[in-house]
Amino acid sequence: MELLLPNLQVVFCGINPGLSSAQRGYPFANASNRFWKVIHLAGFTAVQLAPEQWQRLPEYGCGITALVARPTVAASELARDELRHGGEALKAKILHNRPRALAILGKQAFSDAFGIRNVAWGRQAVTIGDTEVWVLPNPSGLNRATLEQLTASYRELALALKIGQ
Repeated sequence: MELLLPNLQVVFCGINPGLSSAQRGYPFANASNRFWKVIHLAGFTAVQLAPEQWQRLPEYGCGITALVARPTVAASELARDELRHGGEALKAKILHNRPRALAILGKQAFSDAFGIRNVAWGRQAVTIGDTEVWVLPNPSGLNRATLEQLTASYRELALALKIGQ
């Protein structure tokens, strides 16, 4: 459930697949996950894609990956070492594919994967090669953020990249 191509506008990096994504074979498959709605409302896609249409993301300059491939019920089941190793592998993928931006979906996951404390939302001071690194709220239904709050965070990245304008 990874879709990386050279020179995309943005690669969205989830923490790891949930069980429903692992069973169905596509990312953000759980009906309670707001990823597909949020990226559409924020301006990344012209239409709201269904999870099973995930392979259309490159049509909109977007890619997708995860820090850890192992599916779990909740990301909290992952060990810090898994996230750190995932962060190292992610850096190599990003250096190879060179998107304009990498959006990691979750503060704690970013902190554990990159060894950076006191993480703020939005654009980070760190880059991977020429790729900007952003930390956005995770769209999981377990996240208490409202749809409006999620959309505003993702729209900030879309505007910075001048997507949908």
